[in-house]
Amino acid sequence: MSVLLLIIIYVAFISLGLPDSLLGSGWPIISVDLNTPLSTAGLISMVISLGTVISSIMSDFLYRKLGTHKIVVASVFLTAVSLLGFYFSYHVIWFFVLAIPLGIGAGAIDAALNHYVANHFKAKHMNWLHSFWGIGATISPLIMGFAIASTPSWRNGYLIVGIIQSILVIVLILTKFLWQKNGQNNDQVLLKSNRLKDIKGLVPGLLTFFGYCALEASAGLWGASYLVNYQNLLPAHAAMVVSTYYLGITVGRFINGFLTYKFDNRQLIRFGFVLITIGIVLLIFKSEYLFFIGFVLVGLGLSPIYPSMLHETPKRFGANNSSKLMGLQMASAYIGTMTMPMLTGFITGFTGFWIYAMILCVFLILMIISNEFVNKLAYKAIESNDLKS
Repeated sequence: MSVLLLIIIYVAFISLGLPDSLLGSGWPIISVDLNTPLSTAGLISMVISLGTVISSIMSDFLYRKLGTHKIVVASVFLTAVSLLGFYFSYHVIWFFVLAIPLGIGAGAIDAALNHYVANHFKAKHMNWLHSFWGIGATISPLIMGFAIASTPSWRNGYLIVGIIQSILVIVLILTKFLWQKNGQNNDQVLLKSNRLKDIKGLVPGLLTFFGYCALEASAGLWGASYLVNYQNLLPAHAAMVVSTYYLGITVGRFINGFLTYKFDNRQLIRFGFVLITIGIVLLIFKSEYLFFIGFVLVGLGLSPIYPSMLHETPKRFGANNSSKLMGLQMASAYIGTMTMPMLTGFITGFTGFWIYAMILCVFLILMIISNEFVNKLAYKAIESNDLKS
């Protein structure tokens, strides 16, 4: 039964990735149809991110009140309603309104499933879980492209994904017994968590997540602009190079699932730092081949860090603090995604794109230092408590 439940969780994470790239892939046509500037997509994306931050912060409260199954059902339902709402939207204001429940639903299901997998499955499943998110994010532009090419209407792209989400809601409701048989009916009964100020390594732990998403989002968003405006690549070539970055993240997480048999999470995180460092250095040289290798290495280096840090949460901070910390960590990550790419764009607009690699190095250094502080403070505190008991 646990295998079937795991399959459902994987499918749920594919569905989590579906809406993430739907807006961007359809926006060139949507903006014309709704008579709104191209830049509006950035504001809508920020509203979605704000919703994910709010629901991530509330995730511990919701988890203790409702349990995993109810949160997942409600969250997927919210995303389904939002996506179907986009289908019926004939004014851009509805995109802003519907972005709120879409973000709240995405953040809640993200935190709930990550917390569950971190506490109930091995590290390989956490890596594969996030690889399945990449599958969803890859499929959704194809769905939108198919809808535009065959209909042609961007609305049918949202309709298709909304129907997929609605079917998943029904599947989740009908498979409630799986969650109960795997102990999820009692997951509200948790040990009392510590006060935040008493949790050792909390601040550096949050900074590590912030730094990770700052680097991941900034590298992807501004990579092509760096290659075109500073390294003088053709736009088509730059787009191809940056696509290997996302491929590196997705494929890397699949590979990391097997590497967990040989290495623990802390080793994989540090190995990821090494790959990112080499990748960023290669981006400095004026060679298209090295750009390909550099972005692939940065993607491969990033691939184990986020899922490994999430899976380590119960070990770092204690199982009783896991649900609370999972939400806070993801909120910190979303804040990094929401703010740092914008700041990177502002800095590069002022100084030029020569500083792009240096900015990525700053985010990387923040991650490395924060991660080592977590290793020093959090694990030491947990080991000390184990000795006392």
